Amino acid sequence: MSRLFGTDGVRGLANGLLTAELALQLAQAAAVVLGHDRNSNGSRPRAVVARDPRASGEFIAAAVEAGLSSSGIDVYDAGVLPTPAAAYLVADLEADFGVMISASHNPAPDNGIKFFARGGQKLPDDVEDAIEAQMHNEAVRPIGPDVGRIQRFSDAEDRYVVHLLSTLPHRLEGLTVVLDCAHGAASGCSPQVFKDAGADVIVIGADPDGLNINDGVGSTHLGPLKEAVLQYGADLGIAHDGDADRCLAVDHEGNEVDGDQIMAILAVALKKAGKLNDDVLVATVMSNLGLKIALRDAGISIRETAVGDRYVLESMREGGFNLGGEQSGHVIFSDHATTGDGLLTGLQLAAQVALTGTTLKDLAAVMTKLPQVLINVKGVDRTKVNSNDVLAQAVKAAEAALGEAGRVLLRPSGTEPVVRVMVEAADEETAQSIAEHLAQVVRTELALELISE
Repeated sequence: MSRLFGTDGVRGLANGLLTAELALQLAQAAAVVLGHDRNSNGSRPRAVVARDPRASGEFIAAAVEAGLSSSGIDVYDAGVLPTPAAAYLVADLEADFGVMISASHNPAPDNGIKFFARGGQKLPDDVEDAIEAQMHNEAVRPIGPDVGRIQRFSDAEDRYVVHLLSTLPHRLEGLTVVLDCAHGAASGCSPQVFKDAGADVIVIGADPDGLNINDGVGSTHLGPLKEAVLQYGADLGIAHDGDADRCLAVDHEGNEVDGDQIMAILAVALKKAGKLNDDVLVATVMSNLGLKIALRDAGISIRETAVGDRYVLESMREGGFNLGGEQSGHVIFSDHATTGDGLLTGLQLAAQVALTGTTLKDLAAVMTKLPQVLINVKGVDRTKVNSNDVLAQAVKAAEAALGEAGRVLLRPSGTEPVVRVMVEAADEETAQSIAEHLAQVVRTELALELISE
């Protein structure tokens, strides 16, 4: 059988892969691995449970909470909250672990379950494997007074909002900000925290009905945000995804400001304030080369990781770095959070606009994005990307032609017979031409052999 846990917990079609029965089993297994096995002070283990507003989250949360409490875990039901809020509350409450029920930027029919360890930390692979293994064992079933209790975490949102406000380097008075909450988990607390920070706030995408999450709004659909920023003459717009662990932005002219540009702005700001640990930003190999060039000119180096915010987090912990993220808008401030936090990122970005008195467009100009072309080559043997001599020579020739003004990246898919060819160059035409040439070499050299019957 394939591994149940993916790159970000267990995710799939609600009532398809992700059933109430599976949620119950996962919770019972997590109760042992994250609760009883790690709780050494003799008290009953405690867990925080939160969800985004998907309709399926209601029955999945009920199943998770039943599995936990029936296994002797006290449950604090935080209701609808962003993923980073759940992680923060695990640490703030000093709970043993947390559970977030969300499929992030996926459409409403999907859902997911992910766990946070003590301190709000994401789980390493070996702990996820231990939970999966425990699912095959008999569940812990205490009786009488030893069963867990479920209670509403009534001040969960307030605690999170107060925490976010405490991180601000400058208040937001004088700014008009449009927030797109993707009809998701941030629909309540994001408008509240921006208003409490002093901004004049215009809100779109904040009417969740359980079925409209990420539907034509949010960080994966920036059109409505751009229109609203221009319509209201706002200083900037902030877009979250369904569980609000991402942030993308729009400047006052309606131009998109992606995760790389946001990281460039914030890294430079932290360095100027003497708060960027070792003058290092952690980013994935998919970040635009323009980010590396801009930060090099600012005296900041980049530590590169594989794609995925979990790898960014691992590198940050190993090196003691305090800022990292992805082009997609996952930005991690380890001084204030243990995971990507779209509200925290949006607040910090808006604070730089207020603090400097500079438009977001001008702040984003610290980085010049190089044209980037990505081609997915399907039906090829992804395992031979790094061992084919002809392909290696083609890549070497392309890199020589580009020099320091461009970059080539060939990345095999983790699950499909697909190789992703990414080329950056000083101009779009060069990037497209080289990418198409390398894609053809991949098709020719790595073609899957047809097996005749």
